[in-house]
Amino acid sequence: MAMNEMSGQAFRDSRTRLLDAAQDVFRAKGYAAATVDDICQSAGVTKGSFFHHFKSKEDLTLSAAAHWSTWTEALFATAPYHQAADPRDRVLGYVDFRAAIIDREVPEFTCLLGTLVQETYATHPAIRAACDQGMSAHVANLTRDIEAAKERYAPDAAWSAASLGYFVQSVLQGSFIFAKAKEDPGVVLENLRHLRCYLETLFTPTKREENQ
Repeated sequence: MAMNEMSGQAFRDSRTRLLDAAQDVFRAKGYAAATVDDICQSAGVTKGSFFHHFKSKEDLTLSAAAHWSTWTEALFATAPYHQAADPRDRVLGYVDFRAAIIDREVPEFTCLLGTLVQETYATHPAIRAACDQGMSAHVANLTRDIEAAKERYAPDAAWSAASLGYFVQSVLQGSFIFAKAKEDPGVVLENLRHLRCYLETLFTPTKREENQ
């Protein structure tokens, strides 16, 4: 590898380390308490390197939100529940997948965007908008399966697929708050069990469908 290629790779690697570190530090400390020094220390880079990549903590945060959305989109796009032919099974499989990844320390499974927007929605409009965009895009992906399940199992229901998508995410985000309050992921898993039961009542197969 040529010297300029090596330096270019190092440049990209230091930027990625900062983005990954920002995700961890913000989820552990929150936006206001996290400092540039904290993020640099976690990333293992100098403060000079930080300002070579980003103009400010807010600039980093916007890039970290986009980085997070790209990573989570890839994670969920390859999740096993997509293999199910029945949209009902895909919706329930989404909940099961969310439960399966609650397998680490509380800050490591909570949502970066949900954490950020709670602190910044009134003071940093650009961050609020980035969080809204990322979370709403995730809801939109889930809503496609909900819409298909609704069409098959509950076509006359008064609720919309989009409203149910936001409800599912509200259960998750609220559960993350309680997991932080209690320092225990158990509350998330219990809430996901209740959520799954509720979704099963919305998409109840008919006798004919059960026999297919």
